[in-house]
Amino acid sequence: MTIARVALVGDRSPSVQAHARIPSLLGALYERDGLTLDAYWIPTTEAEDLEGFDGIWMVPGSPYRSEAGAVNAARAAREHGIPFLGTCGGFQHTLLEYARNVLGLSVAHAENDPDAADFLLLPLACSLAGHEEAVRLAPGSLAEKVIGAERTLEKYSCSFGLNPDYLSVLEEGGLRFTGRDDAGAVRVLELPGHPFFLAALFQPELAGDGTRPHPIITAFASASVAMAASKVAP
Repeated sequence: MTIARVALVGDRSPSVQAHARIPSLLGALYERDGLTLDAYWIPTTEAEDLEGFDGIWMVPGSPYRSEAGAVNAARAAREHGIPFLGTCGGFQHTLLEYARNVLGLSVAHAENDPDAADFLLLPLACSLAGHEEAVRLAPGSLAEKVIGAERTLEKYSCSFGLNPDYLSVLEEGGLRFTGRDDAGAVRVLELPGHPFFLAALFQPELAGDGTRPHPIITAFASASVAMAASKVAP
C-alpha cells in the first residue's frame, strides 16, 4: 500500500469547521477509496521546508498567522510539481503567490495589510460567509473532470476575493480560472502543465456530513498517492 505524506498547511483551530472535518475525511478516503494519507498539520509560521511532501493542502482559516508561510506553501507546490489543493484562504494566498513570484506584482491582501497601496484581494461586495452558491465549471477543465458536471453547488465561509482589475493580468500570465459564479466572479483556479494544482474559494471540506469526501479532495488525495508511488517505483 502506498502512503502519501501530505502537509496540511494552516493554523489548526477547533473553531474552524473545516479543520474539525479533516480527520473524518482522511478516514473516509482510506475506507471508501483506499487512499492513505499520512497528514501533518503545519502551522503557517513553520511552512518553510515542504519539498519532501507528496501533497500540500492549504486549508481554510485565514487570516493566517504568517502570510509569508502561506505564500511559501503555494510556491513550493508550484515550483516542485507537488500536488496542491488550496481552499478558501488557500485560494486567496495562491493568487498572492503567483502574482508576486511569477508576475512580479507588488500587491497585497486587504485582510492582511489594509494600509497597502495596491490590493490583489479585496473584501467581497457581498460576504459569502455561511452561504452556498452555484459554481459554473469550464468544460474540459480539471475541476469539471473531477466533479463530473459543469455546475455545482458549494459552501463558502469567506469575505475576500480577487480584485477583478487583475483578472486579465493573471490569465495572460498563465493561470486558468475554471470556476465562476453566475455573475462571472472567479471561484476556481488551475495551473496548466502541473501534475495537480487546483484552488477554490469555496470549502470542499464542508460538503455533506464528512463521511463522503468531496470529489476535489478525493482527486487531490489520489494525485498525492500517485506522487508517492512515483518516488518508489523501480
